Amino acid sequence: MISIKRMGRLRGKVAVITGGEGSIGLTTARAFVAEGARVALLGLAEAELRAAARELGEDVASWSVTDVTDSGQVTSAVGRVTDRFGPLDVVFSNAGISGVIAPVTDYPEDVFDDVLAVHVRGSFLVCKHALPLMRDGGSIIITSSVVGLTSDAGICAYATAKHALVGLMRTVAKEVAPRGIRVNTIHPGPVDNDFQHSIEMAATGEPRERAAALFEAHIPLGRHATADEVARVVTFLASDESSFVTGATIAVDGGMSA
Repeated sequence: MISIKRMGRLRGKVAVITGGEGSIGLTTARAFVAEGARVALLGLAEAELRAAARELGEDVASWSVTDVTDSGQVTSAVGRVTDRFGPLDVVFSNAGISGVIAPVTDYPEDVFDDVLAVHVRGSFLVCKHALPLMRDGGSIIITSSVVGLTSDAGICAYATAKHALVGLMRTVAKEVAPRGIRVNTIHPGPVDNDFQHSIEMAATGEPRERAAALFEAHIPLGRHATADEVARVVTFLASDESSFVTGATIAVDGGMSA
């Protein structure tokens, strides 16, 4: 187990992270635990989830194989979290898939449906079933994308899903404001991880390094983000430091959407 230095901005808080085995999800989980939270990782890859919980420390981390498009699985997963750790304070809805690169006229309908199901239905179900188990004053953070603020050719499913998350966020933010619960979306640009690099190679038809360079040419800061840089923004939104931030779209994109 890796030794994690604990600080305190999230001391005593309970957090659920979907897509918890991925680059951004796991990095954020590390940041949450370092700040004193207990975390539950939800995802599809059992071995990776189990290893992540072991790394974080089984006294402060749990895991559950959970398909976020399945209402029953989401209900059961969040219920197990509260049974073990108590009411929720933070929900990070982060599960996602990329789909394919193709023009609208050629885009596979089943892939379009799958992408919207994971991103939009998944976040809807997570909000629907987590909110009754949340303490007042909590925080929900939903991972959108820079293409939830912009778009590009060939990504109709992914961009549509990421834009839809903004509508979901703004609606939920107004519904739960009387409880002091904040709801925001984050909009990462290209992140230096396998998920992003696979998208870049599919979009450009180039090898990994060349594809990354082509994408970086469109980023004003001239580089990919690290997962840590995204996790720090999520941690800020999860903490009381963002106590008057709700209904906001937070770009973490190196200036791409400027």
